[in-house]
Amino acid sequence: MLKTILLLLLALIVLPFVAFKYDAPLAPAQMDMLLAMLKLMCGVAFTCFVVSEITRNCSQVDKLWSIMPIIYTWYFAYAGGWDTRMVLMAVLATVWGLRLTFNFWRRGGYSWIPWAGEEDYRWSVLRKMPLLSGRLRWAAFNLGFISCYQMGLVLLFTLPAVMAWHGKGQPLGWLDWLATALFLGLVIIETIADQQQWNYQKEKYRRIAAGEPLTDGYAKGYLDTGLWAKLRHPNYAAEQGIWLAFYLFSVAATGRWLNGSLVGAVLLLLLFQGSADFSEKISSEKYPTYKDYIKRVGRYLPKFG
Repeated sequence: MLKTILLLLLALIVLPFVAFKYDAPLAPAQMDMLLAMLKLMCGVAFTCFVVSEITRNCSQVDKLWSIMPIIYTWYFAYAGGWDTRMVLMAVLATVWGLRLTFNFWRRGGYSWIPWAGEEDYRWSVLRKMPLLSGRLRWAAFNLGFISCYQMGLVLLFTLPAVMAWHGKGQPLGWLDWLATALFLGLVIIETIADQQQWNYQKEKYRRIAAGEPLTDGYAKGYLDTGLWAKLRHPNYAAEQGIWLAFYLFSVAATGRWLNGSLVGAVLLLLLFQGSADFSEKISSEKYPTYKDYIKRVGRYLPKFG
């Protein structure tokens, strides 16, 4: 896991530099809007770090993961003179963000006390690793990866909205509508997957609290029906696809199938790969039959035959 984190941090430094060095240079207006949100991102990341160190709850970034893209994309739409494509992108980011925020809220991620709420179980597991144990080492990890890397990534995968500035005044075309359909379709798939997981976990813990026997698939401890019978992480697969679809708007605006704003989606793919590896390692140790589930069901793509 630590090797994966180091790779992600290196990629965060190298990929944006390479992408924007060898792509067409940004116009002054694009640089202005990007720098404004970069300053905001740095302030938010540092605030998350300070609050998480004081409260010992490292899910401060998680609380903002679904909110910051809404802020970024609406700012880009404003700075772009309310261009139709950029407004459409902001609307789609808002749909995605509101749904994900609701899902995080019902799982206990938010509280009336803003810095409270449930912490992601993976952070407590990482705290116990020898290389991260100790206040100073954990603080360095918190600042570098949890706060700065993740907040930086959130800004990066919204950058197709900055690149869409190149298409100001152009009418929406077939690629814009394809991107919209893919984006919304994947949001629906992600919603179904999260709802199935919510229903399963809620019933499992209800039975445990009531002292009822865990039968009908609940004895396994993990969900392997519905979309989860086709993919081990259907919600993760949809999430990655959502931001690849979002990137298509930049293609429609620039006419370039490869441009610098792809870097955010690529980094997100790398993050989910590492996150899934870590989550599945925990699940394999916790649930005796989970390794059989891994052999039987594909992670992000279905297995055939």
